[in-house]
Amino acid sequence: MEYDKILKILKQEMAAAMGCTEPVAIAYASAKARAVLGRKPDRARVNVSCNILKNAMGVGIPGTDMAGLEMAAALGIIGGDSEAILEVLHSITPEHIAEAKAFAENCVEVSLEDTPKKLYIEVILETQGHSASVTIEDSHTNITRIVHDLLCIYDKSGCEELPTEEYDRSVLTVDSIYDFIKHVDSSELEFLDGCIKMNWAIAQEGLKRGYGLNVGRSIYDDIRSGATADDVQNYAIAVTAAAADARMAGCAMSVMTVCGSGNQGLTATLPVIAAVYKRNGSSELLYRSLALSCLITIHVKSYIGKLSPLCGCGMGSSIGACCAFVYMQGGGLGQIKRAINNMIADVSGIICDGAKAGCALKIATVISSAFQCSMLALKNYGAGELDGIVSGDVESTIRNLGELGNRGMADTDQVILDMMVCR
Repeated sequence: MEYDKILKILKQEMAAAMGCTEPVAIAYASAKARAVLGRKPDRARVNVSCNILKNAMGVGIPGTDMAGLEMAAALGIIGGDSEAILEVLHSITPEHIAEAKAFAENCVEVSLEDTPKKLYIEVILETQGHSASVTIEDSHTNITRIVHDLLCIYDKSGCEELPTEEYDRSVLTVDSIYDFIKHVDSSELEFLDGCIKMNWAIAQEGLKRGYGLNVGRSIYDDIRSGATADDVQNYAIAVTAAAADARMAGCAMSVMTVCGSGNQGLTATLPVIAAVYKRNGSSELLYRSLALSCLITIHVKSYIGKLSPLCGCGMGSSIGACCAFVYMQGGGLGQIKRAINNMIADVSGIICDGAKAGCALKIATVISSAFQCSMLALKNYGAGELDGIVSGDVESTIRNLGELGNRGMADTDQVILDMMVCR
């Protein structure tokens, strides 16, 4: 059944994570390697791809006031819970932080791996006469190799795993997603309650306290003072940016990720939640709108990739949110397709220059664009095949966006990383 496949894909691409998923994936690999080694190592080497280095350099590590790959690895080794996967740092204590800080400064070495893979992490731990290594590739939790001393105890390439239908993303098209949203029993989407509660909680935290650049809280304060209109758009921007402010500053609260990214999860969900709440919409409308936003995000990101020179919030989840804005106001399939073309005509080309406080600024920008593009689509205005990379066929437009990110911007990541490292 096609509906079953789409529902499985939606569930698979949503997972809870505490902290930015790139440093957290390093902490996860480090904690797993420590468990394999069975003792605290004397030293650790962390080899990563360009995209991982770019996204893990400047973002806050949850529960601390620090950033950096060395500290992420050290915390995973000292106090990480490998069984908790992307919530690996959930039980970190001040004692762990102090010990990890000393270990990071003296015993952790980070190197850039020469690999074509965008997502690659290898953690090697060594102690007197013993070693352990864990390799993660392609997605943040995909362990592909574990070595203890000289013995490879797990090699995913050598496992006889039968392909499963639920991993096949080819079932996703804008048409099939819309059909699913219109006809799936809403009770099948009630699992989204966990996402709603989790992401809404960190948004409220970001609105209450000062984090990062205070993008969301500043907009919210302007709404309350009357300096900015108290409308759906400004409220949705404030709520989502506030969550990103908190998360990028190292707030120790979990979020529900989409496609392996917490910020993409926040951008795909929180504007939708805020808009439905502000309009007093039903739970069923919220479930269907959220599922639409997340599935469109997953579909677009399948062409762009988990990590990219393009901003995943701008090029993925904001497009999903735009589609949800159209749907919740009674728009149909044709208008949703116009919304996608409008967004790609508008925001394509926003670069990803790593995870950091400034992500909240980009998120605020692309949510504003999503409202504008949805409004135009609802009036049946849509960018067409004379608008740059936009095609008359929406699936071709999405493929073109993927080509832009993967082939057209092949050197962009290295240029960005050179600028970040050499300042």
